[in-house]
Amino acid sequence: EYGVSRHTVREAIRHLNSAGILRRERGRGTVINRSEFEQPLGALYSLFRSIEASGAAPGSHVIDLREDFDPVVAAQLDLDPATPLLYLERIRCADEEPLALDRAWLPLDIAKKLLSSNFENTALYDELEKKCGIRPDAGWERIAPVLPTPAERTTLMMRRGEAAMSLERLGTANGVPIEWRTTLIRGDRYRFVSHFSQGEAPPMTASPRR
Repeated sequence: EYGVSRHTVREAIRHLNSAGILRRERGRGTVINRSEFEQPLGALYSLFRSIEASGAAPGSHVIDLREDFDPVVAAQLDLDPATPLLYLERIRCADEEPLALDRAWLPLDIAKKLLSSNFENTALYDELEKKCGIRPDAGWERIAPVLPTPAERTTLMMRRGEAAMSLERLGTANGVPIEWRTTLIRGDRYRFVSHFSQGEAPPMTASPRR
């Protein structure tokens, strides 16, 4: 089809393998090597910015954006169970391929202006700062390996048996909780990296039963 010899094709593929653009997989042959993303632990980060910094094109498909009530989430935010919340659910993408299923809740009295935002091509924290004048400056995140449900696996275009990571995040501003987030992220595309040095390790704490 291209008018070149088999040797030329093999040599081209060899160079693409060496450059990391292609890779060999047992049972599948030569496939495109998709971008993988690394995120340092211990830093407040934006998934949108992490994808963008890697050279891939970030984007989202908004599934839901509405006013919501959830007593369990309200408890995470130290709010009264009847407190109205803003709920945002998105499929996060890199180069138009699904990477994560992301759900975020914020107190409505802080984030009400976000109900009119378009989150297809923007970061939540950027919109929160621009429209509401506030941005998380601290918090914590809990990460655990999970097997996605069949529906989640279909949404994220994962193969049967592939693991994902479940992330829970509490974001605070000036010590006040302003965001509760749960994210299911593909384990084959995203990795967390921890940097350490010699010194005294922080004490281990038990995770509360949920």
